[in-house]
Amino acid sequence: MNNLPFITLIIIAINAIVSMKGFSDWAFLEKYKFNIARIRNNKEYYRLITSGFLHVDYTHLIFNMLTLYFFSNIVVAFFGNPFVVFGDTSFMNQNLGSILFLALYLLSIIAGNVLALIEHRNQPNYSAVGASGGVSGILFSAIAVYPTLMLGIFFVIPMPAWIFAIIYLGFSVYGMRRNLGNLGHAAHLGGSVFGLLATILYFPELLQINRFYIILMCLPIVAMILMMLYKKNNA
Repeated sequence: MNNLPFITLIIIAINAIVSMKGFSDWAFLEKYKFNIARIRNNKEYYRLITSGFLHVDYTHLIFNMLTLYFFSNIVVAFFGNPFVVFGDTSFMNQNLGSILFLALYLLSIIAGNVLALIEHRNQPNYSAVGASGGVSGILFSAIAVYPTLMLGIFFVIPMPAWIFAIIYLGFSVYGMRRNLGNLGHAAHLGGSVFGLLATILYFPELLQINRFYIILMCLPIVAMILMMLYKKNNA
């Protein structure tokens, strides 16, 4: 589990190449970024995935790829042998783990962008780029497996993963409902929730092993659903 999975290197390389192309080629960026009008009116659904390989700048790219780098090992190992949560490392299907890791990454990007498409459906000019949906899916998959893992927030502040997850999801829900800042809160939330749920569905025993932490992590999601229902009933 100490070696970086090859699939991670491939994803990082593709993100770097595509993003750098977007940095220097405005037409390329415009063609492949997430844009509400282009997706809804022109049916350019490919943007739901291509936008996940573009970034605003090098800081955006590096931050996302560093997060992917740090957590990919956990997720590939888990999908290759979910019994690692019990300390069983007697076998490891690296190929299966890598394939499922890639599937989770891509589907988390799509899930995040679908939620963004729903959330911003009445904002035709809304655009976004970034791998945050996919990276969030991988991050929350790792947290579902090891919720007590200590994370170094901004590489300095130590925090249990499950507490970070609650704060992250809560901030994403709040930011999405308030249109806070210039962040893709919906993409973050959609990717995170998909990664969490997909991992639990793959190995339901996690609900027994990490039930307490998973319930706490789901509280912001439940709060969002209740707020949406309240808003709908009082519209």
